[in-house]
Amino acid sequence: MSFQNQRIIPAAKTISQVDRAFSSPFEYVVLLETHISQLRPLKREAERVGKKLIIHADLINGLKTDNFAADFLCNEIQPDGIISTRSNMIMKAKERGILAIQRVFLIDTIALEKSYSLIEKNAPDYIELLPGIIPEMIQEVYERTKIPVITGGLIRHAEEIERALDAGAVAVTTSDKKLWRKFQNNIDDSRDPI
Repeated sequence: MSFQNQRIIPAAKTISQVDRAFSSPFEYVVLLETHISQLRPLKREAERVGKKLIIHADLINGLKTDNFAADFLCNEIQPDGIISTRSNMIMKAKERGILAIQRVFLIDTIALEKSYSLIEKNAPDYIELLPGIIPEMIQEVYERTKIPVITGGLIRHAEEIERALDAGAVAVTTSDKKLWRKFQNNIDDSRDPI
């Protein structure tokens, strides 16, 4: 599964950002912090406007990250993708044919080695490395896992996105609307600009 050459994936933290992302030419959108009560309406709206919604499961207010939460997200909300640091979320997404993205924080070597063990066990579809301003790690993680890497976090400039993509990332997530606008020209679509 790919992001259909979408190199930037808007990550929306607020309803106004969700609205902007939904009216943009980007097909894939990441939903960050939200309340559990907003999931169904946001999923319906994403479908109505032809967007593929990726939900960050660990950031949903009012929802634990236990097996019941994984069942709820996969069976009731049915997003196009789930991002999580939790194995149960990744495994449930894979079982249901939902895009599974394992989030990895580049804190230190010990954390990275533990992440490699989880990745081997979970076999996610993608790995999201954070922070995205360490492009040297993208190639290392891909070579070790053979799983495509997306990256995000602390990216503030277009040059940082370019470095991440040049280092082998298949896409970059960002909540910075200025960066959405800068890269929307790479999308072949007639929707209104952001």
